[in-house]
Amino acid sequence: MTDATQIAHGHLISPRSATPPSSSHMQWRIVDIPRDITRAEAAQMLSEQAEYGRWELARSQLFIGGARRVWLRRRAMRVQRSDAA
Repeated sequence: MTDATQIAHGHLISPRSATPPSSSHMQWRIVDIPRDITRAEAAQMLSEQAEYGRWELARSQLFIGGARRVWLRRRAMRVQRSDAA
């Protein structure tokens, strides 16, 4: 899956990665959802992110015009190098 998620009706939602402190054990992704995306389509997109990317919903915000912003989080995957470099 790419960083940009294609939704019905040709809308493109591109998430922004927040820059957490280096000591953080969580990764954050901020997703802006336009107002013309239905609630069902947004829920479907977030469900796919949760299922395949292991993201969970941390916070959501609804703006006056109908646009939404959601904060997704997941545990940071720390991988140790296995080669002798």
